[in-house]
Amino acid sequence: MAIVESQPTALTINDLAELFGNMPAWRIRNVPAPGTATENDVVDVEEREDRLCELVDGVLVEKTVGYEESCLTVDLITLLNSFVKAHKLGKVSGPDGMMRLFPGLVRIPDIAFASSKRFSQRRGSRKMPHLVPDLAVEVLSEDNTPKEMSRKLDDYFDAGVRLVWFVDPRKRTVEAFSGKKSSKVLAEPETLTGGKVLPGFSVPLEELFADVERDPPPARKKRSR
Repeated sequence: MAIVESQPTALTINDLAELFGNMPAWRIRNVPAPGTATENDVVDVEEREDRLCELVDGVLVEKTVGYEESCLTVDLITLLNSFVKAHKLGKVSGPDGMMRLFPGLVRIPDIAFASSKRFSQRRGSRKMPHLVPDLAVEVLSEDNTPKEMSRKLDDYFDAGVRLVWFVDPRKRTVEAFSGKKSSKVLAEPETLTGGKVLPGFSVPLEELFADVERDPPPARKKRSR
């Protein structure tokens, strides 16, 4: 008897809300239908439209964009890359570095560090290698949702990432995760360090956030007479 492979099922709006929370609609690609997308679709969208999408449970999710986030990402990449190159530790990738963590799961960290050992063991294509970095960094934007980031955190540690940083330019904090349930929130004037993943690396948060504009204080409400 011939075995018939099951076809991927398109997801409903409720399914998407369960996966990603209250995510802006523009970030969910409708073609191919959510739930049916493949790794080839990730590459196809990038080549045809110059748009970056992660692949999660058959859904193409567009990367968030923002000028302040981009500037902060460049600053942190510069610091990390200088340290990694000086010590010949491996490779640092930027916000267009697609990575296949598992079959059917493609993530694009804003910044990632892969040690020489892990980088040498990468497989697959040059455009989207099967590579699990030691460090994954996400610079948070207003369009990121708590559910999205919680799922992303799980994916990173399930794949074998050793350290994850969630950098929040609005709060001017960095939450450093050494495991799914193990994290520390750092704020100015504290210092971010590389821990066991990048021993010796450090940057004061006052320096990291020096060029990030502070949100204006909320307007004071006038008292009614």
